[in-house]
Amino acid sequence: MNHFPLFADLRGRPVLLVGGGAVAARKAESLLKAGARVRVAAAELGAAMTAFHQAGCVEWSARTFDDALLDGVFLAVAATGDTALNRRVFAAAEARQKPVNTVDDASLCSFIFPAMIDRGDIQIAVSSGGKAPVLARLVREKLEALLPQGLGVMADLAGRWRSRVKQRLDSITQRRRFWEKLFADADFRRLCENSRTGEAETLLARSLDAGVTRRGSVALVGAGPGDAGLLTLKGLQKIQAADVVLYDALVSDGVLELIRRDAEKIFVGKRAGGKRVAQEETNALLVRLAQEGKRVVRLKGGDPFVFGRGGEELETLAAAGIAFEVVPGITAALGATAYAGIPLTHRDHAQSAMFVTGHVQPDGKALNWKTLAQGRQTLVVYMGAIRAAELAAALLEHGRSPDTPAAVISRGTQPQQRVSTGTLANLPALAAAAESPALIVIGETVALRRKLDWFGKTAERKPHRFRQEYFYAAPATVDDTCTAAAGL
Repeated sequence: MNHFPLFADLRGRPVLLVGGGAVAARKAESLLKAGARVRVAAAELGAAMTAFHQAGCVEWSARTFDDALLDGVFLAVAATGDTALNRRVFAAAEARQKPVNTVDDASLCSFIFPAMIDRGDIQIAVSSGGKAPVLARLVREKLEALLPQGLGVMADLAGRWRSRVKQRLDSITQRRRFWEKLFADADFRRLCENSRTGEAETLLARSLDAGVTRRGSVALVGAGPGDAGLLTLKGLQKIQAADVVLYDALVSDGVLELIRRDAEKIFVGKRAGGKRVAQEETNALLVRLAQEGKRVVRLKGGDPFVFGRGGEELETLAAAGIAFEVVPGITAALGATAYAGIPLTHRDHAQSAMFVTGHVQPDGKALNWKTLAQGRQTLVVYMGAIRAAELAAALLEHGRSPDTPAAVISRGTQPQQRVSTGTLANLPALAAAAESPALIVIGETVALRRKLDWFGKTAERKPHRFRQEYFYAAPATVDDTCTAAAGL
């Protein structure tokens, strides 16, 4: 992130605008809408800027730029066609530590003007860091089309009722749920969209009188194998609505960044040979938090029902009478192999795929090695790196060829993904050198990676990040005498 996003309060603050042409007039329009007192330095004014000046909206302070004009202003904008003059303005502003923007020259900017979506009290800024303003404008247009009507009215009502809601509802959780329920109410949205403010306010008051029921629940959500882009839409909605999120060691940083900022995050992970939170502790914590009336998300790497102990946790919740739901995730056997270019099945090489875990209960039954060692099938082993030597020996003993292709995938689907390939014979060495957590894949389809490695070894990759908020929006009406005077 090259620029830190800020929204500046310019109401009544002086701003220096160097330039008097059409470009400067567009900047003046934005500044005036924000309530700034615009001081102009320009040899002459174009038609739009002249209209602003004649309407008393801007002050024509000087015909030429002088460094002293920067004294006493909040920020400066250079909007001239004179490169040398723009550089002078930038240098003088930098020397005085004044924020400065130079139109169409990102190298001469300490701040930039984003593409704006204006909904009254709700504003959305889209920026490319000055690199691609046309692209930022196209993104803004897409967002404009997606946002429903009524957002500005809703924000105004929420602002006027905020203190009363705070007095009536004690906890942050209660207040958040009240506002979420109100903003999702179809009748409330319709009234706001049609500017029927009085009726909308009556509905708000009635909803507040009804109060908020504190019913706790748990959503068991699969976080996928690592790439945040593989998180399901429903999974994203659940973690953004959660009061508290319990997550394990396999949940990637990219997915954790999608959790709502004010939600409580609790680590309940387990790692072989390292610190671990007992499963019984996690079960008890889920029950306690839900009984406190909180919306809880149990976030698990991969899919919660594939070697994730999700079933055990739900059994505990069911016994305690806690409401729950399950949001599946992409398990590592599907995601990591796909990103490694290894098909699980192929008509010419594998007619079946089997998933097993390297960890079993102490009193668990032995695996059926004869079945696992069959040819023309793909065997995927979770959490098996530590027992790779034992795994390879058993498969070889039961008939699998030592030349069977094998792979170990670490940090699957993430930018740091590493894939080591070899054969069943040298699988222990591959696993010993791999970073944990690692997934083992054994079978003829592993050899196809040489042709199907689409994720690449040297391509620059960045984590896929996204955040989605759900708004009910309305276009704001702007009564701008100065804009009308300038014909903009």
